Amino acid sequence: MAIGVTATTALVAVAAAAALLALVLALLWSRRQLAQARDEARRNRRLADLDGLTGLHNRRYFHELLAREVARAQRYGRGLALVVFDLDDFKSINDRLGHLAGDAVLAETAERARGVVRSADIACRVGGDEFAVLLPEASGREAELLCGRLHRAVSSTAVAEAGNVSVSAGIAELQADDDPNTFFERADQALYRAKERGKGQVVRAPGRNAPSDATRRPGTASNQ
Repeated sequence: MAIGVTATTALVAVAAAAALLALVLALLWSRRQLAQARDEARRNRRLADLDGLTGLHNRRYFHELLAREVARAQRYGRGLALVVFDLDDFKSINDRLGHLAGDAVLAETAERARGVVRSADIACRVGGDEFAVLLPEASGREAELLCGRLHRAVSSTAVAEAGNVSVSAGIAELQADDDPNTFFERADQALYRAKERGKGQVVRAPGRNAPSDATRRPGTASNQ
């Protein structure tokens, strides 16, 4: 009888150990599946934030980031600058060479821009041939220097099939009375003024109530 009880007890112990092992394995598998699902969600989120053609962040991500960075800069009294730029005569490149060649020009421009921004800067494609670079902890002067680097990077050698191209840019430095919309609009309006005044121009937006001034070549921008 004692032998039978011992054998039964051993079988129960083995069964309990097997059940525990199965539970542990199931938990480990569940954790692994959960981690994989989280990784997949992060990958999908990153892909949703990127422009498919250039690999830069896209317009939706840019405006989300802009709102966060404006709020952070105003809360802590930090600098924030914004550069909006586009390619001069890009429509003629599309008309002359076709849209595939135009896409190649945009992709090459984005790659060159990525090579000259600071590590803290965020470059985005915000539509068509228009790009934006957000510069946290930066002044308008640092944005001007970036425009000079952009101009040299893009204009110094031929871009894909288009040959030599130039960029025009608008700069805004965050003001106390800015919100994300007015901040972007000031930079975008500065770009519009630059386009009006010729190719390869940079215009720096004044404060919202400041008078306008002249524009300059890349790297030496002044107020509108």
